[in-house]
Amino acid sequence: MLTYSVVGLGNLGEKISSNLLKQGFEVTVYDIDINKSNKLADMGAKQASSSFEAALGVDGFITCLPSPKISTEIMIGENGAIANMKPGSSWIETSTTDVSELELVATKAKERQINTIEAPVTGGVHRAEKGIITVLVGADKINFYKHEEAIKAFGGKIFYLGDVGSASVLKVVTNMLAFANLIGAVEGLMLAKKAGLDLTTTYHAIQASSGNSVEFETVAPVILNGSFDTSFTLKLACKDLTLMSELGDKYKIPMKFTKLIEQMFIDAKNRYGDDEWTPIIVKDVEEVAGTTIRAPNFPDKMMDYKDVVEFLDNKNQKIF
Repeated sequence: MLTYSVVGLGNLGEKISSNLLKQGFEVTVYDIDINKSNKLADMGAKQASSSFEAALGVDGFITCLPSPKISTEIMIGENGAIANMKPGSSWIETSTTDVSELELVATKAKERQINTIEAPVTGGVHRAEKGIITVLVGADKINFYKHEEAIKAFGGKIFYLGDVGSASVLKVVTNMLAFANLIGAVEGLMLAKKAGLDLTTTYHAIQASSGNSVEFETVAPVILNGSFDTSFTLKLACKDLTLMSELGDKYKIPMKFTKLIEQMFIDAKNRYGDDEWTPIIVKDVEEVAGTTIRAPNFPDKMMDYKDVVEFLDNKNQKIF
């Protein structure tokens, strides 16, 4: 069985690591916050003292980091990981990254006979926890097959898209669509509230309608609950929307809608701070509307719709 390291143990990296361990893989972990690696060590992971050390001897070096700049620094900066990776091993990048940064690192890695697999994930941390998050893959196909078993350990649906760079493009597209749906959900739920509709019934009706989306059915509950906990920050949202806008400029595509959404999230980040969860933007609408979008008994964490229904049933909150 191949061996892996995971660097970056945030909301996604920790879950990727734990699912690899559950499937019997030997996993080494590293994060600047040692408390995050301690938890995984209790599950059987080895702990590295640095990303450079984590790269030594493994077949796959997995990064799950908050920005392209950090990924690039980890890989090819001072004490960069590729200097300690063995020939024939692979860098597996699960972060949402900039295509040009990805290709730069991939080129440097290739010079040292190290392969690159981009494997950004999408679908929400609740699916990452269950090991069923969607994985978008850009890589040499033979190398992808070599590591497919490990990717299946932390992923559900896996889409092979082509060469390195292809998956990063699609990932920022999916994120932009999610943010667009979030804004639509906020405005739609507020209209329903002001018009006197019951918000629990509204949620279920929208879920069963042509207006539904995965974003709506998983994020609307944490808005209605008031926790806003998507485990995805305004800083990350702004980073992803900027990547989308830059790709639009690169390919000379009008991006009026994307840039409008980007500015809305930038404004929210400037107002509420980098680390607030994305649905905090609801507060701008609530402030002007003079009311909140809350309903009783909804979960404080993202769930798939069937789990939301079960959660509400357990709270005796029937749909009909």
